[in-house]
Amino acid sequence: MMIRRMIVGAAVLMAALGSVAATAQADVSINLGFNLPGPPALVVVPESPVMYAPRVGANYFFYDNEYYVYQSGGWYVSPRHNGPWRVIGAEYVPRPILTVPVRYYHRAPAEWRHARREGPPPWANHWGRRWDEEHGRHHEGFREERREERRGG
Repeated sequence: MMIRRMIVGAAVLMAALGSVAATAQADVSINLGFNLPGPPALVVVPESPVMYAPRVGANYFFYDNEYYVYQSGGWYVSPRHNGPWRVIGAEYVPRPILTVPVRYYHRAPAEWRHARREGPPPWANHWGRRWDEEHGRHHEGFREERREERRGG
């Protein structure tokens, strides 16, 4: 009788875990509110390896064979132009994306209104000074790497 209860309990547990896994899998694909009929025209952000889509009504970027969207205070990434989109933590967004000047954001958040349009967004205001201190050094390193590339050395 005890073995039977254990088997039934295990079966119920596996069914519950399977249901949770199916729900989690369904939540991976996020609808960002736009549907592109085809890959958008991309334009290079000057002095950057990043491209942006000026005709898409979103903060839409392309870098290193992946598409990135910044929307509602969060980042999303996809290997394809139209998704499926998944949430990506700010610490995993590539530095070149984070250093794209504010002027290339189609829908810049209201809190950026005082930021320099030719400079990167004020991420410290959003993610905190500690994040900026930890990641700001990396952004500066990227700028130095780009200067070295332009000088040819």
